[in-house]
Amino acid sequence: MSKSRQYRAVVIGVSAGGLAALEKILPVLKPTFSLPVLVVQHISPTSENYLPIHFSNHCMLEVKEAEDKEHIEGSVVYFAPPNYHLMVECDRAIALSTDERVNFSRPSIDVLFETAAEAYQDELIGIVLTGANSDGAAGLIKIKQLGGLVVVQSPETAEAQAMPKAAIEAVEVDHILPLNEIGHFLNILCETE
Repeated sequence: MSKSRQYRAVVIGVSAGGLAALEKILPVLKPTFSLPVLVVQHISPTSENYLPIHFSNHCMLEVKEAEDKEHIEGSVVYFAPPNYHLMVECDRAIALSTDERVNFSRPSIDVLFETAAEAYQDELIGIVLTGANSDGAAGLIKIKQLGGLVVVQSPETAEAQAMPKAAIEAVEVDHILPLNEIGHFLNILCETE
């Protein structure tokens, strides 16, 4: 792990089994964790989006639903709202979109990953967790191409293995980690700043 590398943001994509997976990562992040974390969890378009409320009660960082045009701040976890793509503008502000579904999903993990890769280039960490489709694989390719760090949950620790397996097949992954190690890994990475 390069000590000299500076990261500016984390993007996480997760689908089936996501709540349990995120509960093993987000509450582990220390209050001193300085990076923004942007999360796409595949959810029903009509969902009440309980995720920000749930994790606000379990995390040491601020947790909120992403809002269109807001500037991305460090030490905040942003969840994509139901039925909106979550994107990162080049000025590192949030954009929400109701464009076509990607991989049958809106929000789409690939849309977040690809736009964040353009905005953050080699300062981005991309993480694919449990899920039952291949969303996230194309986005990780883009992150890798632009010099970012690519992390995938080890499939054997995933409730649904399809998404981590698709990511591992699509891109040369920097780290394949068991679910319970990912939060600690992020804390260590942030401490090297």
